[in-house]
Amino acid sequence: MEISEFQSSDLLRQQPTVIDFHHMGIVDFDQCIDLQKRLVYESGGRNDGHITCLLCEHPPLISIGRAGSRRHIRLTTQEMRHRQLEMRWIGRGGACVAHTPGQLAVYPIVPLKHYGWSVGDYLQRLQNGLLDTAREFEVPSYKRPGRFGLWGRSGMLAAIGVAVQNWITSHGAFLNVTCGPHSQVGVESNPAELACPGDLATMSSLLEETETCPTIGEVARSVAYHLAQRFGAAQAVWHSSHPLFPEVVKHSRDRTRQAAS
Repeated sequence: MEISEFQSSDLLRQQPTVIDFHHMGIVDFDQCIDLQKRLVYESGGRNDGHITCLLCEHPPLISIGRAGSRRHIRLTTQEMRHRQLEMRWIGRGGACVAHTPGQLAVYPIVPLKHYGWSVGDYLQRLQNGLLDTAREFEVPSYKRPGRFGLWGRSGMLAAIGVAVQNWITSHGAFLNVTCGPHSQVGVESNPAELACPGDLATMSSLLEETETCPTIGEVARSVAYHLAQRFGAAQAVWHSSHPLFPEVVKHSRDRTRQAAS
């Protein structure tokens, strides 16, 4: 475990924000959703403003947010089967996202009410943290008016889609780092009804933007640093995995065995 300290950017805050960043590697999508639910539940029982952020990758899968639909997935059932892709309908904002190794998923669990942040305040902080990360690696990137995400010369680099339950956030952002364009084929993360004129419907990646693409581990560290800055953290702590995750995995496997019996 490595500890890094950051200067708070919000002098009005009465309590320091401690953020625990958990870098988990490649994890099952459904099990990660279960872990987020557990963390949201536990956050609701605390009053210290603690923030947890999961950083991970997922095996290939398509999630569909509230702004997405099946028609944004330009793949037949046979093509989905050939690519071994499953779909998940998720109660988060945003459209469809094609998950794959090489894409960094960023899941902050933030008690908004504790800090007096609106959902819009939170989304701006999350988006600006991603923008700071891209700029650290000298990737020209920008925001779109009225949209939350990150765009570069080759297209959409990061999708943002959050959920809020009892003023506690889950889900978050998906930044394509080293995944190639083939992983995004047929999945409209930036569909025409949401996109600016001339924008591509599918996501691009940092790999398409620079000849010296950083590793996903380097990007994860950078995202942690810049999110801590944007959230006004007094302290941020880096962990490998999460102590509750083995328990979540066990419960998931138990449910699977029960359903099969």
